[in-house]
Amino acid sequence: MSNLFNAGQKKSWESNDNKFTFIDLFAGIGGFRIGLEMNGGKCVFSSEWDKNSQLTYSTNFGSFPEGDITKIDEKKVPSHNILCAGFPCQAFSISGKKKGFEDTRGTLFFDVARIAKQTKPDVLFLENVKNFANHDSGKTLNIILGTLEDLGYKTFHQILRSSDYGVPQARERIYIVAFHKRTKVKEFNFPKRSETTIVVKDILEKNPRTAKIIERDDIFFTEGKDDTLRLRKPNKLGIINKGRQGERIYSVNSAGITLSAYGGGIASKTGAYLVGKTIRKLSPRECARMQGFPDDFEIPVSVNLAQKQFGDSVSVPVIRSIGEKIIEALKL
Repeated sequence: MSNLFNAGQKKSWESNDNKFTFIDLFAGIGGFRIGLEMNGGKCVFSSEWDKNSQLTYSTNFGSFPEGDITKIDEKKVPSHNILCAGFPCQAFSISGKKKGFEDTRGTLFFDVARIAKQTKPDVLFLENVKNFANHDSGKTLNIILGTLEDLGYKTFHQILRSSDYGVPQARERIYIVAFHKRTKVKEFNFPKRSETTIVVKDILEKNPRTAKIIERDDIFFTEGKDDTLRLRKPNKLGIINKGRQGERIYSVNSAGITLSAYGGGIASKTGAYLVGKTIRKLSPRECARMQGFPDDFEIPVSVNLAQKQFGDSVSVPVIRSIGEKIIEALKL
C-alpha cells in the first residue's frame, strides 16, 4: 500500500546498501525495522495487528503491515535472512511435556516458530521482557530455546539495558539470537556497553506543548537528595501522593525509568521528571528519543496513543548494535 505522508522522501535510517533481508513480526511501530535498516537491511514483510500501530508504521515506512499473525499463511511469507519478533510473553499450559514445537501451540510464539520452520531464515532475532527469563520458573524460556534448537538453530541470549547503548532509559530486556546450523556460526558475542552516557536532559524538547505539567499539593521531595549525578539508572527525587507506580519524580540528570505501554498514576507511561522548577511527563517526541527513534520519525496519533506505542516498542540503538554483531557473525 502506498503512503501519501512520505512518498518519495528518504528517511534518515534508510540505506542504499541492502546487505540482507528481514521480516518484522509483532512489528509495533517499527523499532526493529529502523535498527536493521540502519545496518543495510531490507524489510520484505511485516505483521502487526493493532490498528493505531499500523497507522504509525505505514506513515513512516510506506508499507502497511499484515494483520493477525495467527491468520498469516507461512507459505506466503517471502524468503529472508533474518526473522525479527518482539513477541508477547505467554505461559505454556502444556510446558514440561517435552514435545518441542508442539509445546508452543496456543501461544503466539507458535506462529513465530511455524513461520521459521517454513522459511528457515539464517537468523532469528527475538526480544522480550526481562522477567521472561524466569517466567514459569524458567520453563517458558527453556521450551522456546528447545524449540529453536529442534528447528535447527543454535541459540544465544542475554539481558541488556538500553541506557548502556546510547539512550537515557534504564530499560532491561532479554534478547535471543539464533543461528541456523547451515550458517556454521558457533559463537556469538552480544555488543559491549557504550562508553557514552546519555541522560534525560539530553533528549528534552525546549518548549514541548504536549507534555503534561503536574501541579498538586501532595508532592514531596527527598531532603538532601543529590541531583547532579550522571547515572545509567534512574535517580528518584520525590513522590506524588503515596509514591506508587506513576507517582514518582525523577531527575533529568540521570537515565530515566522504563517507558510503559500501560500502568496508572498521574505520570503513567512516562514517569514524572523535575525539569527546572516544573514537574511534568515526557512529550511524545521525548518518548521517541528515549527509545532512540530519529527525529524524522513521524507521530500521527494522539499524545496518549503515542506514549503507549513508544512504551511498547524496542530501543532502536540496542537493536542496531545487536544487528551489527549479527552481520559480523554472518560475515555479510
